[in-house]
Amino acid sequence: MAERLSAEARKSALAELSGWSETPGREALARTFTFKDFNEAFGFMSRAALVAEKNDHHPEWRNVYKTVEVVLATHDANGVTKLDIELAAAMNAIAKQLGVS
Repeated sequence: MAERLSAEARKSALAELSGWSETPGREALARTFTFKDFNEAFGFMSRAALVAEKNDHHPEWRNVYKTVEVVLATHDANGVTKLDIELAAAMNAIAKQLGVS
């Protein structure tokens, strides 16, 4: 099981993750990605899903047209772990490849 990060470690990691923030009322990370259209948003989700499956760590997410809302938390640890930070960084890299910063 992954180890839950301290509040200080979460804040430090967030400083390196453009666009991500803590989720109010819950120990989780969140970000909303906005793409040019549904096809690009779905492509992002498909690429991110491959990373998530490979790492056996899956996001909570919602897609409406060109917007993808993501929440990351490790349920086994009841909070944010290194797995969430790594998935957030991978999602940022995928979005950047698609021209979203």
